[in-house]
Amino acid sequence: MTNNNTLKNRIDVVKHYSEDKFVGLKADGGDALVYFPLGYRLSETDEEIRSDILKLFGILNEFKDTKEGSSTEKKYEESHDVEFPINAYLEIIRYYLENGYYTEVESVYKTRERGKIDWSRTIKQQKPLLSLNNHKCTYFPVYTLFTTIQSTPNENKEITRIHQHCVRISFERVGWIFTSFMPPKAEGAFDEKRFLAILRTKLANTNNDNKKRLFQSMIDIIESIDEDEHGNKFHFGTKSFENVWEGLIDKAFGTENKRDYYHRAHWILSNGEIYTPSQPLQPDSIMCTNDSEENYCYFVLDAKYYRYGDSGSSEHLPQNSDINKQITYAENIETNKEINHRNIYNAFLIPFNMENEDKFHSDEPFVNIGEAVSQWRKNEKNYEHIQGILVDTKFLMNSYRSKSTSNINKLAKFIEDAYKDNERLYERNKERLRNEN
Repeated sequence: MTNNNTLKNRIDVVKHYSEDKFVGLKADGGDALVYFPLGYRLSETDEEIRSDILKLFGILNEFKDTKEGSSTEKKYEESHDVEFPINAYLEIIRYYLENGYYTEVESVYKTRERGKIDWSRTIKQQKPLLSLNNHKCTYFPVYTLFTTIQSTPNENKEITRIHQHCVRISFERVGWIFTSFMPPKAEGAFDEKRFLAILRTKLANTNNDNKKRLFQSMIDIIESIDEDEHGNKFHFGTKSFENVWEGLIDKAFGTENKRDYYHRAHWILSNGEIYTPSQPLQPDSIMCTNDSEENYCYFVLDAKYYRYGDSGSSEHLPQNSDINKQITYAENIETNKEINHRNIYNAFLIPFNMENEDKFHSDEPFVNIGEAVSQWRKNEKNYEHIQGILVDTKFLMNSYRSKSTSNINKLAKFIEDAYKDNERLYERNKERLRNEN
């Protein structure tokens, strides 16, 4: 790496041939690098890359508990790896850039004729003169001296030194995302037990939300530091980005009442018991469009974080079990919801880079790659033809939060058009398919 201050030197994209499928932030004894998922289109400027990195961190954090995957796996490769509290590091850096080091405010009280008066202390500590009112029937107190309060920062308190340690560690690990500046090393030894005791006491005795967030962030960072000079092996991310891909697709296009489309089965036992297995078949996403009553369509979407969009190799396409499950999901909707099969579509959604000149270059965030059909069906129903759709990874990561009706309608129309195009493709290849049987 020739220039560590350039963010482009600190990022990479997972490729179809990569042995390591990790997505996220990782340091393995050297500089920390950020790895983006399959099909991600890298930006050019530091400002854009910074935005991309923070967006990736946000997505990993949002979907870290999706299914069995986790974006914080404690034992990634070696025992020295630690769980990385990315939000705590970002909070420490944000606070420092906006406010400098955290300092406690010390109140100094003085007896003076003017200033910011502490009336409670003045009444208790100062002796007033008594004066008659205008009617000369009532005395009232007149103070000539007051107890005043003056607040000054106390930079010698230990909490400031703890913050200095946390700031330095945060900048060493992720500060390069924001700036090439490096704060000076903190004075004094790093004493984990004492620091944590002080911070926990501070946290328990404050009602200020900003201070609570800062103290908790410092606690999270200190707890994550390993014993070897703060450690130089850490990560935040996942080797199972397929779970995140499913979450992104569902968030961007899926209906909120997906449970209504779960496919359940039952055991009817000879002893009279009826047993329902606890885990139903669960489609990744069900997308619905309803431009009109007669045009209400269902789209069974299977989010496949597969390598085809990067490799172009048919070996990296969904296989038999994937195809058969999709047909079963759609048939469940047809049967249990009493929906005409012509209003039910099936699709695999696979990541790609729409600007990749070598593979599937496109002006649109979607590409039709063909369709999958089954040998055990007559393939006379819409949903028996599963459309293969590539989805631009960056487009999805940038737009998933909005759940845009425009994007839903755009994908729906694309799948419908792909079905029509691939229907002709299927008819031309019927004879070849029979021979394959």
